[in-house]
Amino acid sequence: MSDHYTAEQVKQRNVERMGEALGSQYSALWQELSVLYLYWAEYKELFGTKPSRIDLLNQAAPAFFHMLQEELWDNRLMHLARITDSPKSVGKDNLTIRNLPGLIDDAPLKAKVTSLVDAALDATNFCRDWRNRRIGHLDLALATGAPAAPLAEASRKQVNDALNAIADVMNALDAHYFDSETAYDRPVRINGAMELLFVLNDGIKARNARDKRVEAGEYRMDDLKVDNV
Repeated sequence: MSDHYTAEQVKQRNVERMGEALGSQYSALWQELSVLYLYWAEYKELFGTKPSRIDLLNQAAPAFFHMLQEELWDNRLMHLARITDSPKSVGKDNLTIRNLPGLIDDAPLKAKVTSLVDAALDATNFCRDWRNRRIGHLDLALATGAPAAPLAEASRKQVNDALNAIADVMNALDAHYFDSETAYDRPVRINGAMELLFVLNDGIKARNARDKRVEAGEYRMDDLKVDNV
């Protein structure tokens, strides 16, 4: 999808090719999956790239970044659970990839997408377990330490695999209707996690240099000033 088009223009193009129901839901799911990949990329930049970045975060504000890591992790699992959820819950319709096969008239495409949706559901089972028993709800036995089935294993690799399985569903439609695919795994973001890491690195260097000056009694007046941030 081209950056030269607005989201509404892209949706209109999708509706023209796919029909109203499929085009509208595909467009909404495309946006959801793009955001999911983007936020997951930011998580990995901070917490899943190399140990030196973890050291940097721990030098800056360990309690805050520990909290941020847990919140971002839970939110990504919750998002994966939502996008692969049941078509209905508590009597309300949901936006989910499970809707897509029922909106496709072409029999071979319908069979292909159905198979890919099944694979995506298998790949995201762990997310729904975490959502149902830890994130969206608190399982009583787990919370109180009573005998309970352990939470499903969850790792960064499993999240990557789950995202790719959902992208396979979406790109099957892209390929059929537009003879193209979306590179969801290459999101571009300005002023994101990398910029934060650079600022933290510069700030920690400056703080360490200031502390050395103060310890040596060679400090400047600015070293004793605390800005009201």
